[in-house]
Amino acid sequence: DVGEGGQGQGGGGGGGGWSGPKGGDIEIAKPTQHVIEQTAVRILANGDVCAQFTVNLPARGRTIQGHKSVQIFDQTLPQMVQKALLYNSLDSAAVTRHVLNVEDQEWVRSSLDIRALVAFIPDGAILPRKSGADDKPMEVKKGDGEGDDATPELVRFHSPDTLRVSFDLPNMGKTLAGIGIRKGITLIVGGGFHGKSTVLSALQVGMYNKLPGDGREFCVCSPNAVKIRAEDGRNVSQVNVSPFINNLPFGKGTESFTTSDSSGSTSQATNIMEALEMGAKTLLIDEDTCATNFMIRDDKMMQLVHKDKEPITPFLYKAKTLSKQGISVILVVGSCGDFFDVGDTTILMDCYSCHDVTARAKQIAANKAANGGALAASKANFGNVTPRCPVGVAFKPTGKVSVRSKSMVSYGDVELDLSGLEQLVSREQTNAITLALQRLSALAPGSKMTIFQVLTQLNGLLDQGDGLDALSNGQFDGTLARPRVFEIAGAINRLRSDGSFVQLTP
Repeated sequence: DVGEGGQGQGGGGGGGGWSGPKGGDIEIAKPTQHVIEQTAVRILANGDVCAQFTVNLPARGRTIQGHKSVQIFDQTLPQMVQKALLYNSLDSAAVTRHVLNVEDQEWVRSSLDIRALVAFIPDGAILPRKSGADDKPMEVKKGDGEGDDATPELVRFHSPDTLRVSFDLPNMGKTLAGIGIRKGITLIVGGGFHGKSTVLSALQVGMYNKLPGDGREFCVCSPNAVKIRAEDGRNVSQVNVSPFINNLPFGKGTESFTTSDSSGSTSQATNIMEALEMGAKTLLIDEDTCATNFMIRDDKMMQLVHKDKEPITPFLYKAKTLSKQGISVILVVGSCGDFFDVGDTTILMDCYSCHDVTARAKQIAANKAANGGALAASKANFGNVTPRCPVGVAFKPTGKVSVRSKSMVSYGDVELDLSGLEQLVSREQTNAITLALQRLSALAPGSKMTIFQVLTQLNGLLDQGDGLDALSNGQFDGTLARPRVFEIAGAINRLRSDGSFVQLTP
């Protein structure tokens, strides 16, 4: 039980009322489909295997039951260690395959940049998941073709020939072929329910290695790719959103924008600027979770409402300038062909089958330019990303800090909502993020360290010998998993605290 993650039962039965026996549970952080540095089980520098778990001692009322507790430590735990942690008890071939597979996944990801790619999906990959609540691969159920038991045929991914690339895996000794998504602007188009968002969902966790058998092994993405979406109501502090939003009524500026209740468009603009501030090189965007007025503005609306009266510069007009500055975009779009004018590659998903329709999309764009040619004529620069410095005292919690779920944290008397950080994959990552947040309170008053510098320094600390233990101040904590700096920054940016940032002035 513990070898698989979750909990095992000790000598005392779990449950029972206050008057009956309770406790005896042995719990360890449950692994996900992703292979991530964590503290539940790890190998120390000296080669020792360290497992951290909790034992709820069996008790009756307020009294610990000693004999049953002894049974847990004398019999149950040694049996679990023997079964789950000792190499001789494991399938050595399976362990070796796991290690070689994960190492090869990491190698493919590290090879993307030199191949001018931002992502790769292998032929034969299983991208659909069982459900929105189950991250395991979809399985084909046998049914009569009607009713709830009927399941559509599972379609494995297959690359179009024109976009196929291959990698010679160093460990597994085989050639892996699949689609290579090039740097630049890639559009994923197609009808509803044909697999567009399924592809993007696989890519947005492509910076994590997968367990063998997950179906998304070797579905890899640039490690500095960030998913962008609109988040109505999110907190924004001192962000320069002027590349997208300016010329507000009554002369209100946007170079240092602050609000506790952002709109869909301002939140999406903020998410992009914060991602760029942290060094993102690839933006992953799905129109389903975007603010329409932020993404596009058609020619009819431009005729009715003059651009001088519209504060928002749509993403459509900024995508190409971002690309020229080395920022790639993978965009799922199903309703607006104006993006054909800026796309470098266009992929069509048809019944979960992938097709290269770049030539056709470019032909359509050439025949009818977006907004009467205004997009092609636009020579505007992107604008500036203004670095910001976190103010330490603003991150000192005013009470108890508790993680309620992967996406919800009680940070003192503030509710911190992380549901917009779609690349978080475990509650253990959120546990680590809350510890990182509390470390910010130690920043010296008037510190000129930017959020990028603070988190780069923290990342370097986590790379050293103590790893995630550096966050727990010497206390044993087996409930941590390593988050990326982008998700730590995302939590910092979303914490509702007055005066949490100041812009760095020259």
